[in-house]
Amino acid sequence: MKHRAVKRRTVLMGIGATAGVAAAGGLALNAQASGGGTDDTNGSGTLVFDRDDYTELTTTIGADDGAKKVTYHFYKAITYVTRPVNPDYQSLVVSVPVEIDGKAVDATAAPIVFANAVGGYFPASVADAAGVGEATMEMGGVGGPPGAGAPGATPSGGAGAGAEAGTGDVESGGNSMLDGMGKMVSLPKLALAAGYVVVEPGCRGRSLTDAGGTYYGTAPAAIVDLKAAVRYVRSNKGRIPGNTDRIVSTGTSAGGALSALLGASGNSPLYAGYLKEAGAAEASDAVFASGDWCPIADLEHADGAYEWNWGTSVTQSTGKQVDQAVSAELRSRFAEYQAGLKLRGIGRFGALTARNYDQYLLQTYLQPAATTYLTRLSASDRAAYLARNTFITWKDNRAAFTWEDYLAHVGARKKTIPAFDAFDLSAGENNEFGQGVTQARHFTRYSLKNDSTGISSKRLDSDIPEKLKLMNPMYHIEQKNPGRSKHWWIRVGTTDSDTSLTVVGNLAAGLDNLGDDVNSLMYWDEGHGANTDAADFLTWIAEVTGHRK
Repeated sequence: MKHRAVKRRTVLMGIGATAGVAAAGGLALNAQASGGGTDDTNGSGTLVFDRDDYTELTTTIGADDGAKKVTYHFYKAITYVTRPVNPDYQSLVVSVPVEIDGKAVDATAAPIVFANAVGGYFPASVADAAGVGEATMEMGGVGGPPGAGAPGATPSGGAGAGAEAGTGDVESGGNSMLDGMGKMVSLPKLALAAGYVVVEPGCRGRSLTDAGGTYYGTAPAAIVDLKAAVRYVRSNKGRIPGNTDRIVSTGTSAGGALSALLGASGNSPLYAGYLKEAGAAEASDAVFASGDWCPIADLEHADGAYEWNWGTSVTQSTGKQVDQAVSAELRSRFAEYQAGLKLRGIGRFGALTARNYDQYLLQTYLQPAATTYLTRLSASDRAAYLARNTFITWKDNRAAFTWEDYLAHVGARKKTIPAFDAFDLSAGENNEFGQGVTQARHFTRYSLKNDSTGISSKRLDSDIPEKLKLMNPMYHIEQKNPGRSKHWWIRVGTTDSDTSLTVVGNLAAGLDNLGDDVNSLMYWDEGHGANTDAADFLTWIAEVTGHRK
């Protein structure tokens, strides 16, 4: 299917960060479909991968002694549903290695790395991608039919779309992240150079509007699209290169949350109506493994979790503490939620509660992260670092410090209060739960109760509870979803205050408690979007999938 060129106002390359009849739950899927679609009711008849429709490309991936010359087959944007709302987003690209450093590669049975480029719950597109790693995360009112407008909501608590000055963070989302040396890392490119098949899906996002001002990319559009893309890949088993039973999802920030959601919600019947309406293939949408970096997830509990973690820290934008009365009330709500999860910490920690979570993070993640970082330094560099950071006790080659000293070391928090469901509806997540021509809505009772925009109703809209389930991996973990992934790679930087560290902690602990294979750790002194062990991730893929080159 040919695609028209999409007009964009802002396009970030690989970085992170519909008028008509609406489907059940308020997701518009039928009207104003750019490029149209078919009336195939089972969603599979026209979704056939053409293995001969590729361009052969050669590129060098990596730098210095680690650079590899890779020749690969690139399949341009393929629409993965039969009734797309906008194929500029509901399409994917495929990259298949055929030669690496002059050696022929047979990727027939290679794992498939399914790398989304979502950031900030904005849309992602591959419509103009001309090679591997060129999926784009888009911001503003982009990609909609003529007349689309730009929403005013900024990502995550009014923090803005870009990196905060001086934090070392990258844009929230995408497949390009920072390694430990401050260099950009492109997982799709590295995966291709490792001999894996790479699928990069586009998907709708919260900022998309049609000519009538209807938001057609808000929740749960992104996860519906990603599931449909997985179904397309799996329905083409034997045609599309790679092992369709070994799909490994990846994503960062909101994309990390969506990757975790793909892993946790595999084959859940909650999405069936949305997928049928879109014309998705009749196939499994479960993924074999899930790689999740700094996921912005568990949104209905994220405000309380954020205050538990960062409540006493000053805010970057003001240099002052947030309202401590509001912070304390939100912390209390988090404590109640955490107790209700009834999680056990990884290892022999026991019950995981708001009272002991600081010690759990110190013991399980933070002190080991500092230890790993310091161990890898030369003796002179380590001595210099410890001289600058006297709060760390270095004994028997192990780092130790208190929770209070750790918070002081991180310094200011990134977001104001509430961090995700803003009282004035200014957070990006408020836009994510918009509906129809309503740009932003509250999704927690607490913020609705304290709304500052003049909303008179104190009852959440009736569709919100179901949409929260559709967007939260923790819901599916609590339900012990049998179709979930059983292999997990979970990462976050220790100075990342885009969300609470408990989000990663609970995600990893919940999966571990179910008996899943969980590889989780934190990167010391790294911010949002960090990826300091990409090579280890690629090795892990081979191990868990049983791939032999």
